[in-house]
Amino acid sequence: MRRGFSPAVLEIDAARASERIEASIRESVFPQLRRKGAVLGLSGGIDSSVAAALCVRALGKERVLGLFMPEADSSEDSLRLGRLLADFLGIRTALEDITPILGGARCYERRDEAIRKVVPEYGEGWKSKIVLPNLLDGSAYSFFSVVVRSPAGAERCVRLTAEAYLGVVAATNFKQRARMLVEYYHADRLNYAVVGTPNRLEYDQGFFVKHGDGAADLKPIAHLYKTQVYQLAKHLDIPREIQERPPTTDTYSLPQSQEEFYFALPYDKMDLCMYALNEGLPAVEVAAAIGLTVEQAERAYRLIESKRSATRYLHLPPLMVADAGEDRAAPSPAAASELEDLWTSA
Repeated sequence: MRRGFSPAVLEIDAARASERIEASIRESVFPQLRRKGAVLGLSGGIDSSVAAALCVRALGKERVLGLFMPEADSSEDSLRLGRLLADFLGIRTALEDITPILGGARCYERRDEAIRKVVPEYGEGWKSKIVLPNLLDGSAYSFFSVVVRSPAGAERCVRLTAEAYLGVVAATNFKQRARMLVEYYHADRLNYAVVGTPNRLEYDQGFFVKHGDGAADLKPIAHLYKTQVYQLAKHLDIPREIQERPPTTDTYSLPQSQEEFYFALPYDKMDLCMYALNEGLPAVEVAAAIGLTVEQAERAYRLIESKRSATRYLHLPPLMVADAGEDRAAPSPAAASELEDLWTSA
């Protein structure tokens, strides 16, 4: 193992980092965006709580609006902890239940139709979530399954077809897009900027919905690994219950962690794998330091690179006609092969 590599590589000077981010928020909101304040959704999670606290320190609590945007599948803890955070910061809030918007868009109906492609009996009173095999369980393949629970409480896990998986995800993406509509309504009404709350792991790996929670005017913590966001939370004295809450998607009707839905590893291990990969460290040199076998670390590297490739389009601006000209470089043979695989597997 290379000397010096350990979880300590992600330690930051939280006070200094906070001051730097606060200065950036002020510069972004006032002279650059020419907005009067900031609006952001409060989910009761660590990222939105830290982002809100930084905005308050940068702009003043009177210039920050927090939004609660629950829907039919939301955990009660999300609203309760969001209110706890708002009271702690002393900011104004608004409650916007987006269930009627989602119902009008047939979000829940479309989701259930997709699930019935693999679980025909799925219907009213059932609950569900999508899961990905944990990298630590030894599974050789990363495929998505749906966990369903009947009204009687019987639970089972069924592998999703590509069609069913895409249908479920497309339907549930209405939730993030509906919330962004509400955020921009209030931003336009108040002449405020919309603050996005992804951390570096989420932003890098495409753990967001394009034109949903991926849309924002500024993203003040997108350069910080999630481990570092927790360090800032401690420095900012975020309520302990929020700091201790396990990261959750709060998207499906069954409780679901970010790990089982997307990252396949606990965030602290995935942070370190991504840092090591970014620094060019071989998996064999970092595996022991993060409690993985060499094979698991290598698989984590491949997973990180795979998600970067698959979600690259999420980061792209709209492509213009000029972008399609002859001066655009042709895709490499490897990229062309990957594109072909995507089309044939869809």
